[in-house]
Amino acid sequence: MRWHEVTVYTTEEAIEMVSNFIHELGAGGVSIEESGTLNKERDTSFGQLYDRPLNDIPEGFAVIQGYFSKDVDMADVMERLQESVAQLSEYDIDTGNPTFGLKEVDDEDWANAWKQYFKPVRISERLTIKPTWEEYTPETDELIIELDPGMAFGTGTHATTSLCLRALETVIKEGDDVIDVGTGSGILAIAAAKLGARHVLAVDLDPVAVESALDNTALNGLTSLISVKQSDLLQVLNESASGDSEKASALGVRVPVQVVVANILAEIILLFVQEVYDVLEAGGVYVVSGVISSKAELVEEGLRAVGFTVTEQIEDQAWVVIIARKL
Repeated sequence: MRWHEVTVYTTEEAIEMVSNFIHELGAGGVSIEESGTLNKERDTSFGQLYDRPLNDIPEGFAVIQGYFSKDVDMADVMERLQESVAQLSEYDIDTGNPTFGLKEVDDEDWANAWKQYFKPVRISERLTIKPTWEEYTPETDELIIELDPGMAFGTGTHATTSLCLRALETVIKEGDDVIDVGTGSGILAIAAAKLGARHVLAVDLDPVAVESALDNTALNGLTSLISVKQSDLLQVLNESASGDSEKASALGVRVPVQVVVANILAEIILLFVQEVYDVLEAGGVYVVSGVISSKAELVEEGLRAVGFTVTEQIEDQAWVVIIARKL
């Protein structure tokens, strides 16, 4: 089968949004290749292996590719994609004068090629991500996250996700209720459940993300501990406060919760800071990732403005995770 391959050359800062645009335009898969420069620091503190071959992409830049079926009107897709990317400047996101490409490829050229680079990887002291097609024998007390991310979602080794996983390991206590906002593949929700959460509510506006999160939740045998819902946080709050016991019980978690985690862009995070504050109990923790280091101060200001106390900030590869507490 033949596919249309769209290529966008842009900055690492714009990866999350550009990937989302491509996905929303109907792509059957999205792949991301970041800089492979030898000058790029890689965290190996937990024995991580980076076996992806080096490339010649300059540091700070990335190549994003989306794959569309043969019957898609690509003239319309390209026009809408370029318009959406151009609008990112309104959110102060540097796209680095992006370039766009379009060609046809065979499905065997892309559908499974990426899997050769996705191996079991130890993310933290306890958490290891294992693709479903790989054999792996865990050590004592090692928590294994089985993952089949599909072509549209990450493998968990990107700095934004690995930072979140390490942060969750330090903040989640046995019996906590957790909300994962923008769950994607469901990896953070799965980690939270394995780390001892009583129940996790995973929400995402994207129906394909919801399907992926449901599949990965089932792969890990956690269907009874994780509720996956197509929603945003505000809708969830409204349902919880509506007095409809059936809707509230379907969420699985008891509001207020002890932990909220969000791995999304800084600009989006700032849109619902108050809602997160409201859904957390006193002493509750908000783990924020997906924040480029240049916007960390802006996000921290937004958190403090509604009453959060920032307790920790950790940086990796120009990305930041912020841990804040509601006092």
